[in-house]
Amino acid sequence: MASKLHQLQSKATQASKLASKHASSYYKQLLEKNKQYVQEPPTVEKCQLLSNQLFYTRLASLPGRYESFWKEVDYVKQLWKKRQELKIEDAGIAALFGLECFAWFCAGEIVGRGFTITGYHV
Repeated sequence: MASKLHQLQSKATQASKLASKHASSYYKQLLEKNKQYVQEPPTVEKCQLLSNQLFYTRLASLPGRYESFWKEVDYVKQLWKKRQELKIEDAGIAALFGLECFAWFCAGEIVGRGFTITGYHV
């Protein structure tokens, strides 16, 4: 039993050394490949500045998103008015899209329950 424990411990040590060696080189390679995205100097103030820039950029994009949303709604209204001219192919694609949305909803519910189909763990 003690020999098995020692073997397991030595294999775990070897694995951790291998992982740390490769993780370090992967980290360096990843940073080198994406150095154009790294802000210098990497300080807390710079991170806060970037966070504020992201927030206000997203906030500034809201009017464009609002307009796009209403254009989509108008397009759906026009399709609904001309539903007699709707092709079977378009209706089938819409039905498949709805089915896919429902499937992703169900998958999310199952994951949220802890991968149980029957219900929540109580």
